[in-house]
Amino acid sequence: MREFYSITELTREFGISTRTIRFYEDEGLVQPVRRGRTRLFRPSDRHLIRQVIRGRRLGFSINEIREIIQIYKEPPGEVGQLKLMIKRIEEKREELRQKRRDLEETLSELDHAEESCVERLVELGVST
Repeated sequence: MREFYSITELTREFGISTRTIRFYEDEGLVQPVRRGRTRLFRPSDRHLIRQVIRGRRLGFSINEIREIIQIYKEPPGEVGQLKLMIKRIEEKREELRQKRRDLEETLSELDHAEESCVERLVELGVST
C-alpha cells in the first residue's frame, strides 16, 4: 500500500476535477498532508473520496455525507455509521418514490391535456 497519492493521481482514478477534490478539502471531508503547495493524500483520504463520490451518486448532499463520515470517527463508530446510513438510505428511497409518484401524476396530466387538445382539434375539423 502506498503512503501518499497526488491530486493528479486521484483525479485520474476517480474521473473528477482537481477543483472537486479541493472542494471536498474545503468542506472538511478530506485532509491531505501539505508539503509547501503540494497536497499529498493518504490512503484514508483516497477511501473517503471514493465514499463521497458514491454518496453523491446515491443522491446524498455534502452535509449528509459529512454527517455519515463524522459519526464513524466518533462513538458509536462503525455501528452508528451503518445505522445512520440505513436510515438515510430509507429516507432517500422514500424521497425517490415520491418523485416517481409525482412524475407519474405529471405524465398522466400531460396525457389528459394532449388528449383534450386532440379532441378539440377534431371538433374544429382539423386533422392531427
